[in-house]
Amino acid sequence: MATSTENVTGGEAGGAGSEGHSVIDPIHQFEITPLIPIKIGDLDLSLTNSGLWALIAVALVSLLMLAAPQKLVPTRLQSVAESLYDLVFGMTEEVLGPQGRAYFPFIFTLFAFILAANLLGLIPGAFTVTSHIIVTLALALMVFIGATVVGFIKHGTGYLKLFVPAGVPPALLPFVVPIEIISYFIRPFSLSIRLFANMMAGHMMLKVIAGFVIMLGVLAGWLPLLALVAIYALELLVAVLQAYVFALLTCLYLNDALHVDH
Repeated sequence: MATSTENVTGGEAGGAGSEGHSVIDPIHQFEITPLIPIKIGDLDLSLTNSGLWALIAVALVSLLMLAAPQKLVPTRLQSVAESLYDLVFGMTEEVLGPQGRAYFPFIFTLFAFILAANLLGLIPGAFTVTSHIIVTLALALMVFIGATVVGFIKHGTGYLKLFVPAGVPPALLPFVVPIEIISYFIRPFSLSIRLFANMMAGHMMLKVIAGFVIMLGVLAGWLPLLALVAIYALELLVAVLQAYVFALLTCLYLNDALHVDH
């Protein structure tokens, strides 16, 4: 399907003057393709391009944290590792307090993986793992279920007080409690859709504008080229920001679980 779309020539789709140029398909970059087929009965465990780039993201983060030398005068690699560590550690301690240190490894792992996956997706020819809702939803459900389990372990049935905001008149509780319950169970969907939608929309925009540059040529396409550079820089910022927002919301959900009485 993608091949037939991409091979439509400009003469067929755009008329004279554009012959020889291909129509850019912005959706094709999100197609998951198997690289190493692995099937056990009806179970498909094939390694796909998505799985490969997820493994690359994990490997790069692991190498960064393990290979960064620990010196009194830090190297550039060590400075990057320490900056990421300090950023997430400061956020965790600020939101969760001293209790948050127990959850820091989990939060940092989430942040580092999402950041690496986002940034790797900006490399031409790479695959953006976080542009698929199934990946972001799996991460969000892990956060949601984990925070819920922590809440019940720490408070027991008292965790249900989370759905009864303090100071609400009893007459309004039949209206407020259902709203609180719905908003609580919407958390994993809002968390996952935010990340997935931002990454997918940005990459589609980059592909479309890159197509304009290719079709117009260097001389006529200088304006789209400038727009492409600006949007690419914006996507770098979005890649970092979305990883930070995901980690921050994880901290907030854990804060609700730890301090339900406050």
